[in-house]
Amino acid sequence: MTKVLYFIACAAGPAQYVDQGVRRARAAGWDVCLILTPSAARWWESRLPDLAELTGHPVRSRYKLPWEKDVLPKATAMLVAPLTTTSACKWAAGITDTVALGIPAEGVHLGVPVAAMPFWSTALGAQPAVERAVGTLHEQGVRIVFGAGEPHPPKQGNTAEFPWGDGLAALA
Repeated sequence: MTKVLYFIACAAGPAQYVDQGVRRARAAGWDVCLILTPSAARWWESRLPDLAELTGHPVRSRYKLPWEKDVLPKATAMLVAPLTTTSACKWAAGITDTVALGIPAEGVHLGVPVAAMPFWSTALGAQPAVERAVGTLHEQGVRIVFGAGEPHPPKQGNTAEFPWGDGLAALA
């Protein structure tokens, strides 16, 4: 049976290197379907065809219309990486206004293993809502994986060296 990973990236610094995360997941044996928040999709706008070629699937960044066919295979697991404070708070509050939040919010309650790797500064993480959101997601069964150095001091996050493998390991 093919292992299908929904790799979901929010618009945090490491999303600039999501292709590295996809390659790492493919090397680990995953059939990767990439889903981006609308902001992350804007970062990749001119190179979305490259990401589709890399994964072998269309890259999703919006909900499909009612008459459109679902183009992705069913997920075996999901990895939300990087996860921003905004997306964590919205997801924990049940706000699924983007496909990047709606899919894992539903998936975790359908029994799909879901891991999330936060990438945010200590200043943003100090907001009480963020800690509550992380706790709520954890209580729902989301495997929260803080990579080395996370959260990071403001303006000091290591975007190019994001530890994609830590999130993949949480799904193994």
